[in-house]
Order: sequence, then C-alpha cells, then structure tokens
Amino acid sequence: MQKTLTIATRKSPLALWQANYAKNQLEKAHPDVKVELLRVTTEGDERLGESLTKIGGKGLFVKELETALFDYRADLAVHSLKDVPMELPVGLELVFLTARDTPTDVVVCRANQIPWTCFADIPPHAHLGTSSLRRIVQLKSIRADLKFSPIRGNLGTRLRKLDNGEFDGLVLAYAGLKRLQLCERISFEIKPEEVLPACGQGILGIEIRSDDDDARNLVKVLRDDKGERAGRCERALNRYLNGGCQLPIAAYATEEGGELWLRAMVGSPNYGTLLYGEALGPISEPENLGIKVAKLLVAKGAKKLLSEVQPQ
Repeated sequence: MQKTLTIATRKSPLALWQANYAKNQLEKAHPDVKVELLRVTTEGDERLGESLTKIGGKGLFVKELETALFDYRADLAVHSLKDVPMELPVGLELVFLTARDTPTDVVVCRANQIPWTCFADIPPHAHLGTSSLRRIVQLKSIRADLKFSPIRGNLGTRLRKLDNGEFDGLVLAYAGLKRLQLCERISFEIKPEEVLPACGQGILGIEIRSDDDDARNLVKVLRDDKGERAGRCERALNRYLNGGCQLPIAAYATEEGGELWLRAMVGSPNYGTLLYGEALGPISEPENLGIKVAKLLVAKGAKKLLSEVQPQ
C-alpha cells in the first residue's frame, strides 16, 4: 500500500507556496510516497480586522494546523519560522528547519509611481504600512518623521490597499514577495545593517507529532544545516528574552570564517531606545550563542524595555 503524507497548511497563496515547496521536495526524495495538502482556515485568517497583538499574536496562524496534527488529519505542518511561537504544545516538535531564503525586509511603493531607491527618496511624513514593531522601532531611528500604521491580510490584499491609496508605501519581507514572484514591486531592499530581520525570517519550520518516527524519517530531507543553525540560534535568543512574534526583537545569525555570528536588537515601545548585542560562537553550539547574546541584551536593560510594550 502506498504511503501517504498529509501537510496541514493555511489557504493563503504564500502558505500554499510553502506547503507545495515541501510537497515537491518530499515527492522528489520519496517517489513511492503520495503527498497531499490539507487546507485549514486559522483564527488569524478569520479575524483580519483585529490587532494580532491583542488577540494572541501570530500563534493564531499555527493553532489550527497543530490541531490537525493532534487529530491525525495531518502528518506535518509547514510554517514560516518567524511566525512560530517559542513554546510548542506537548506532543509536537519543530523537527527540522529548511534552507534560508532572503531574510531581509523591503520597501514597496504604489504601482503607478517612480520607485524609491533609498530612505532619502521617501517623502517627508510618508505613511507606511507594517504590523511589525520590530520594523517600526528600527525605521524610526532612520526616519523619525515617517508615519506607520498596522496592515493585515495576505500579500495581494496588502498590495491592493497600497495601490488604492491607503498607504504611501509598505514594508514587507523580501522572501514572501520572492516566493510569489512579486519582486517587481520592490522599491529597495533594506540591508541588515539598517534593519535587522525577525528571528527565523526566510526559514521554514517543519512541525510533526513527537512520536511519529515515520514522518520524522521522511521529512528529514527538508533539513538544511545552515538554516537549522541560524534558526535555532535566533529562536534561543528570543526564547531567553521571553519574546514572541509581536515584540520589537530582531536577530540575525550568519556564518563567518567558520564561526556563527549573531547580531540582535531590542527596541523600546516609544521608539526612543535601541539596544544592540552581538557575539561570535562555534557553529556547533547555535543555541548557546543565542543565549549568550540574549544575556548581553538583558545586561543593557532589554527586559525592562520589553515589559513596557503594550498591545496595539
């Protein structure tokens, strides 16, 4: 009898791209395995008019997928790693991380205007859409005059709101536009030296039931060593800070000269303070490096800043 693997996924175009990426890799590696998608509507998708921070954070995009795993309707779930909560339910495991796609953020302007090429091109007091405090606290240090407002919905919805005049521009993840072949909408890329990415940005996380050894053996072909090290390092920092997807925390781990280099940032809710920390460590100990840099940030006052963040 042919083995079947079922992937739980949200219904958005980007989530389906992620699920199909995993599906194609699995079918290529295991020709005798049939891979199916289980399309799930999450609470985060249904409550698009409400602030994610107030209703429970990006974990609302994960909960129903995890229910499908517990109910044995699915064998694995594919997540954007930056959306995965730090603590998973007992019985589930973030078992493998994929290769990292472009981790940076980008600025997008309206379709009918000449693209901006840098921050200096953006008009004074321009109105930009982003729901990320991490982005806002860093961008305010570059251009304090800019106005930021939350924006929700899938990429297509956000771009329509932009083009309809609700915003002058958007700040989005490069990887999402790239995966949906929308790179022509990018005005300019924001370098990590200007705005550090979110923990896990550009990496996919594969979640399974902890006791499902068959699924574990099949999905290990999705694992990438560099993605695994970077993602585990960044998440260790975030976990130590008791952070989550909605707090102004950034972390970016890269491999330099045979070592792992982690740069991280914690920002204040009033955009007045940015704390930075960085360190090098052995590539064999990514989580220890994450904790080391987190402790550096705590020594500078990170816990106090994060305690001041209120839901928006």
